[in-house]
Amino acid sequence: MTTTTPADPDPATSPSPVTSKTPATDNHPGRLLAVVLAAQFMALLDVFIVNVAVPTIGTELHASGAQLQLVVAGYAITYSVLLITGARLGDLLGHRRVYLAGLTLFTAASLACGLAQGTGELIAFRLAQGAGSALMIPQVLSLIQRNFSGEARARALGVYSAVLATGAAAGQVLGGVLVSADLFGTGWRPVFLVNVPVGVVLLALGARVLPRDDARAQERSHRLDLPGLVLLGAAVSLLTVPLVLGREEGWPLWSWLSLAAAALFFAVFCAYESRLARHGGTPLIAPRVLRHPGIGLAVFRVTAVMAVNGGFLFTLTLHVQGGLDYSALRAGLTFAPTAVVFGLVGLTWRRWPASWQRALIPLGFALSALSMCGVGLALRDGREAGLWLYAAFAGVGVGLALGFSPTLTRALATVRPEDAADAGGLLATVTQLGQLIGVAAFGTLFLNRLESLGAPGAYTSSDALLVCMFALAATAATGAVSGLVRRRR
Repeated sequence: MTTTTPADPDPATSPSPVTSKTPATDNHPGRLLAVVLAAQFMALLDVFIVNVAVPTIGTELHASGAQLQLVVAGYAITYSVLLITGARLGDLLGHRRVYLAGLTLFTAASLACGLAQGTGELIAFRLAQGAGSALMIPQVLSLIQRNFSGEARARALGVYSAVLATGAAAGQVLGGVLVSADLFGTGWRPVFLVNVPVGVVLLALGARVLPRDDARAQERSHRLDLPGLVLLGAAVSLLTVPLVLGREEGWPLWSWLSLAAAALFFAVFCAYESRLARHGGTPLIAPRVLRHPGIGLAVFRVTAVMAVNGGFLFTLTLHVQGGLDYSALRAGLTFAPTAVVFGLVGLTWRRWPASWQRALIPLGFALSALSMCGVGLALRDGREAGLWLYAAFAGVGVGLALGFSPTLTRALATVRPEDAADAGGLLATVTQLGQLIGVAAFGTLFLNRLESLGAPGAYTSSDALLVCMFALAATAATGAVSGLVRRRR
């Protein structure tokens, strides 16, 4: 267990209790951070960039609604299932090696998606994209944890947090720009092909600036927890597939049985991991990581804030494109205020007065709740609001940034380097699952409300959006309460 000195009560700014210096790479740690976060940003873009391209994809490839859902969510399914495994493979085989392998797979799959001639091909290549991200993304946190310490680590984690959440809104914006541009008559394809030149450049730079892996990593490869991998993969698959396809299929019996089976497999996985740790084995997720001070609360907060973020972006996209008939470009640009403010707050919150720091997380959740209500009220009755709407969008960005960035930074800043892979993989997984749960739960609420109101239109869509905004506000309020409870202990 780590402690902080009285002069520095914030663990985010405390030096690492284990590492006393920053390992050298090419003597330019800023370059390392830029390379890994650029790849992180690119992978996050791909979670959301497809949203505004879906109508065009459906028209050109004659895809059904279920197929389009799989185009969007296929990436998320393999990404969620394999994230923790990707983190452990990096720990065992070397973070540099696994990062570059994941980036190579992601770049190749992006090219294949952009050239796909049918919906089946596109779904398959999206699954491969998700697998590439699952190998690549966990190494980002691990490389930060192992190559930065103390104040430098806290700053790097702050930049990481800003990149992580602005990628969602930026994906919507860039997707709208690329689809509307219709470059050389290629329609939706540039939303995938844009990754190819970026990926090639990052591979060349990564080979130069990433630190060489420990030669002993290969000797530890036999320690991969294969039974734990199978159990966790089954649990996450049983959870994500019905969340993705359940509403489209009318929530049949199999979807509920799958969710129940997911809970059972998660329980079996936890029991197996605990038993393996007690007997001196190497579990996929070390139980001591879950017992680390602040990790459990961080898991709850990250899940809540990313569920709110995912639900907000998805339902608002449905409203402005379906109800208000915005173009792909205008729909994408709608999210710009939220993205910009989120990034600015994520980068600067640690410079705010010390007396504010302890209140930032509950304040962020509370501000998010109020701003969600503001967005719903500003858009009620099918209207297109003006200044007040953009003020509410900015409030959402500030609130979500304060709920997310300090939570992630404080949870990871004092994790021991040997636990970096487990902690990074765990929080990356709940980040993705939170997004997926938010899209599924609030997307279902929006669509069900819309169907119950009869004929679609701006008025009925705004009514459905208002209900969702109130539900999102209630979810954000739980995060505010969790922060207050934590403070009173």
